[in-house]
Amino acid sequence: MEGFEIPIHRSLTQPIMIGGVPREIAILNGTLSAALVLGLHSWLGIPLGIVLHVIAVNMAKKDPQFFGTFRRQIKQRGFYGV
Repeated sequence: MEGFEIPIHRSLTQPIMIGGVPREIAILNGTLSAALVLGLHSWLGIPLGIVLHVIAVNMAKKDPQFFGTFRRQIKQRGFYGV
């Protein structure tokens, strides 16, 4: 029908990203890296955090909703109870 169009802002359909990664994943990755570096005094936390961030960015580029979908898939029970 003509005349019944409602503009929807793009920010309503896209997740909040930090550095190309959804906010929850970026915070989780930063916390994990900081815990390794500060808590365990292991400098391997920095390259590990960078590698995990790059992997997460590549996954989010292909599908911005990937992490939410993956979270739901893990929680979903099998149909046949296997």
